[in-house]
Amino acid sequence: MSVPYGVKQVDPDITSEELSRRIRSKQAPIMVDVREPSEFKAGHIPGAENVPLSRFARDFTRLPKDEELVLVCRSGNRSGMAQQFLRGQGYRLTRNLEDGMLGWNGPVA
Repeated sequence: MSVPYGVKQVDPDITSEELSRRIRSKQAPIMVDVREPSEFKAGHIPGAENVPLSRFARDFTRLPKDEELVLVCRSGNRSGMAQQFLRGQGYRLTRNLEDGMLGWNGPVA
C-alpha cells in the first residue's frame, strides 16, 4: 500500500496496553467507538467519540484524515470493518484496538 508523501504508516492494530499507556502519558490518539449508542452508554473508553457503524458511511467525514484514529468496538470485528472502510477512503493513520472492549484493561466511563 502506498502512503502519500509526509504521511507516516502506522501498525494496523494497537494493544490495550499500548493505548492505555498512551492515554496515561497524555498522547492519546483520537478514539472512535463504532458500537451502537446503547452499547457506548453501557461503558466506553473515556474520551472516545461514538460514531456507530450503522451510520459510519454517512458520519465518517467528520473524522480528521491527518491524525491517528483508534477504532474500538466490543471484540474488534466491527472496528476492523470501519478501519477497512476508512482506508478505502484514504485514511492511513487508523488502528484497530485488539480484542476491542473485551480486551480493554483500562478505565471505563
